[in-house]
Amino acid sequence: MIVERALAKVNLALHVLGRRADGYHMLDSIVGFADVADVISVETSAEDQFFVDGSFSSFVPRDKSNLVLKAVEAVRRHADVPPLTISLKKNLPVAGGIGGGSADAAAVLRGLQKIVSRPLASQTLHDIALSLGADVPVCLAQNVSRMRGIGEVVDILPAPPAPAIILINPNVPCLTSAVFQRLGLALNADYRDGVDLENFLQWRNDLFEPALQVQPIIAEVLKVLEDTKKCHTVRMSGSGSTCFGLTDSLEQAQKTARVITRNHPTWWIVAATLQ
Repeated sequence: MIVERALAKVNLALHVLGRRADGYHMLDSIVGFADVADVISVETSAEDQFFVDGSFSSFVPRDKSNLVLKAVEAVRRHADVPPLTISLKKNLPVAGGIGGGSADAAAVLRGLQKIVSRPLASQTLHDIALSLGADVPVCLAQNVSRMRGIGEVVDILPAPPAPAIILINPNVPCLTSAVFQRLGLALNADYRDGVDLENFLQWRNDLFEPALQVQPIIAEVLKVLEDTKKCHTVRMSGSGSTCFGLTDSLEQAQKTARVITRNHPTWWIVAATLQ
């Protein structure tokens, strides 16, 4: 059995540069990974099977629309993959802006590299990942990275801007398609500038305002994090609804998370290291 952890992807910055003629949005994003994860196990079996459990399992599709199963089928077009039993422990919120489905698909791709008799070439693996979604290539490596284009350009960075993070999701989904629809960029439109790696204070998330229109509670989550006075950076990740605060230590993040949990027991709140 191969076991892979699908770490939560956090967009420390997400700048939208514009929209291409084919409808894809051009991004420039700094991505880190928090040490909280879905867990994927893959093993050969007599027939294909897919099992899901975990805190957010009820929100996960079991049919071929699931990116986990799409990842398997994509690899099968390039390699001999035996029947598999795949189990997903869904610990991360669905449609939460932290790459849950993309991270799961990337975890399956990593797992299958260890199962097939001849691992796929790195470029083939990258192309498969991109075909599954813009976030899947960056989720393959699970290192702090700069992601550009439509997700096809991924450059590993030396270190995240903080050692620890608090993640909060108010347990409401925020669909990426709805957020980009609210952003409302025309085809061939330019939007804003890219990320300046040397100017951390100018990093931003251009999807925040449209996400707030979809889920207004995001503003409350950000205010809660800001009011703690323990986070030196507070933003929304991805297309929402998960928000984060960066802290100077895991201990500080854990203490702050416990306080917030007492006041908001129905929210998903975790403290974790950042990589």
